[in-house]
Amino acid sequence: MQRISSIFGLRRKIYQFYQMFDQEKQKEIRLTKLQAKKRAENFCAYQERSQQEIRDKLYKWGQYPADVENIIVDLIADNFLNEERFTHAYTSGKFKIKHWGKIKIANGLKFKRIPPRLVNEALNTIDPDEYIHTLTQIIEKKARVLREKEPYKRKIKLAQYAISRGFEKDLIFDILNSNDL
Repeated sequence: MQRISSIFGLRRKIYQFYQMFDQEKQKEIRLTKLQAKKRAENFCAYQERSQQEIRDKLYKWGQYPADVENIIVDLIADNFLNEERFTHAYTSGKFKIKHWGKIKIANGLKFKRIPPRLVNEALNTIDPDEYIHTLTQIIEKKARVLREKEPYKRKIKLAQYAISRGFEKDLIFDILNSNDL
């Protein structure tokens, strides 16, 4: 009986411990306008950010809509925030490091509420030869680890994988047909 009560007592203490952290998270953070602007500057200085990311953070820090827009205007004026610079950095990073295709990159930028003109400009900076080379490498790498022996199912699985990475269907099937993977 002693052992059972000690187990329940321990569980209750653990529950209370974690509940304490949840209460701290639930406390509303309320910063002054100057504190929020300084934090936003540091947030932007760390890496490129979109206006929507900054807007969301400022609302999370308890800022009023008018203050949020004023802070964003100040960040743009001080060159902490630049949508074009963010778009190019996002595009090159996702393509060169994560090997994403144009469709997935465009969807990520739309999710961050980047204007379509900037999205198209950024996607046009990707070198077409490098794009096809990356797609070929991705498909060949996946083909080496794929265990499917039937050619039709194999092609479908490779195509699904490349589509999930954000590449265009016509390019995928051109590469699959030309390389006999």
